[in-house]
Amino acid sequence: MQQAGATDKLHRCSWAQSDPLMQAYHDSEWGVPEYDSRALWEKLMLDGFQAGLSWAIILRKREAFRKAFKNFKIEKVARFGEADIARLLADPGIVRSRAKIEATIGGARAYLAMREAGEDFSDFVWAPVGGKPLQNSGEIPVKSPLSEEMSKELKKRGFKFVGPVIVYAWMQAVGIVNDHAAGCFRRNGVPKSGSQL
Repeated sequence: MQQAGATDKLHRCSWAQSDPLMQAYHDSEWGVPEYDSRALWEKLMLDGFQAGLSWAIILRKREAFRKAFKNFKIEKVARFGEADIARLLADPGIVRSRAKIEATIGGARAYLAMREAGEDFSDFVWAPVGGKPLQNSGEIPVKSPLSEEMSKELKKRGFKFVGPVIVYAWMQAVGIVNDHAAGCFRRNGVPKSGSQL
């Protein structure tokens, strides 16, 4: 990893050029292949909260989301009831959308139903690409045939706020597709197999 002073001169994807928080996220996390099922689920739920908002808003609130949703421990979130929904709707640290909160609780239940049926979440999301990131070489789309298919399969399993555009953004974030721009210093430097920087 580059020294802190040197990072200011690095060429990054355009969306990560100016905001220090977005730069840090871009440089260390975005596009790194994630294979942990729980972490994949957490990131999908946060991308659902992003719908209609900017990722910078969600990133700034991420720790508050983690606190509010019990560190995204799936079994705990799946047991949330009306009292928890009321608590979350009163929490100024998160995005207070009943539909998105209920979708996250439903997403925890859908995840557990998949697991009970013998379907591992990580295997499910990585199977269409053979477990290896796709390297995008053309224009960066907002959705793809793969995100449309994944969206359909997630909806079939009971997930909400998983339209093809949200799913594509999530696929970029978790490294299923490498969409770092051609001149970005991370394009060829993203660790493989979920290794850390």
